[in-house]
Amino acid sequence: MNAAIDEDFSQMHEPHWVLRGAFQLLVFGLAFAEVMLAVTVHRGLIWLAVPLVLVASHLMHGMLIGLHEASHGLLRKSRRLNEFDGVVIGTLSLMSFSLYRVVHQTHHAYLATERDHEFWPLSQTTVPRWKRCLAAFFELNLGLVYTPFVFLRAFFCSPSPVRNKRVRRRIWAELALTVVTWTFILWVIATFGLWKYFIWMYLAPAVLAANLQSWRKYIEHVGMTGDTVNSTTRSIVAKSWLGRLVAFTLLHEPFHGVHHQRAGLPHSVLPQHVEKLQPKKPGERAPYTSYRYALIELVRSLADPRFGPQSRTLESVAGK
Repeated sequence: MNAAIDEDFSQMHEPHWVLRGAFQLLVFGLAFAEVMLAVTVHRGLIWLAVPLVLVASHLMHGMLIGLHEASHGLLRKSRRLNEFDGVVIGTLSLMSFSLYRVVHQTHHAYLATERDHEFWPLSQTTVPRWKRCLAAFFELNLGLVYTPFVFLRAFFCSPSPVRNKRVRRRIWAELALTVVTWTFILWVIATFGLWKYFIWMYLAPAVLAANLQSWRKYIEHVGMTGDTVNSTTRSIVAKSWLGRLVAFTLLHEPFHGVHHQRAGLPHSVLPQHVEKLQPKKPGERAPYTSYRYALIELVRSLADPRFGPQSRTLESVAGK
C-alpha cells in the first residue's frame, strides 16, 4: 500500500541525539541479547533462547547496515573508527570491508544497470530466468555465504570493478584476516566444546540476519524496472511507532530512495528529506507505509526476478 507524502513528517523526525546514536545503541542491545542467550543456553531454557535468537538476528541485521554506513564513511565521525568498525563487522560477517565498499559504489554509480555488480545476475540481460531464479533462491535463503560469493565474484571477474592495486592488496589482507580470525574462533570453540553456544549465539542469528539483509535488499529494488531513483527503488515511510522503531534499528535504511539521491547524508537525517520520495515522473511510486505491502509486491516479482530498465528485454530469454 502506497501513501502520499506527509508534509509534516520531516518535522516529526528532527535528528535527536538518540537517532544519531542508533548504531551505538544497536551494539549495546546486541551485546545484552548475546549475554542473555549465553545464560539461557547454559541453563537449557530453549523456550527463551528461541525468541532471543530472533531479537539477536534483527540486531545483527542492523549491524550489517552499519557496514553499509561505514562504506559511505558515515558510521563514525572519526575516519579511523569508521574504518575499524567496518573491518570488524565485515570480518565477523565473512565480508571484506574494502571489497564491499568498492562493489557497493557500483550500485550507486550504475544503479539498475548491468554494471551494478551488487545485483548480479538479476540486472544482466543475457542470464536466463531459471538462473536468476536460482540465484534469488540462494541469496534469500543462504545469504550468509551467497552474499560474500557475489562480492568475491566481482573481485575475481574480468574486468573487475576493483582496479586499484592498493585497494586489491588491502582486500587480500582483509580476506586473510577473515581466514585467520575464523580459524582461531573455530579452534577455540572446538577445543573447549562450545559448539552449542556458537550455534545459538552466532550461527542461528547470523543466518537469519543475512537472510533478512537479502530480503530487505530485494524489497528495495528487485522487480523495479524504471530509469529513475524513485522508479527503481522501494522506500518505506511508516508512521506507526512500531514502524519507526524498525526504521531506527535499521539505521533508517527504509528511506532508501532518499539515500540513493543523497548518499552523503547520515542515516539520522534521511527522514528530514522524505519529500524527495514524492513521485514526479511516470513510473515513480510513493513510499509504502510498511514492509508488508512492499514484500507482497516483491513476492509477485520473484517468478522472474530482475532489476533495471534494461531488464525489460529479459522476456526474450525467460524461457531458456
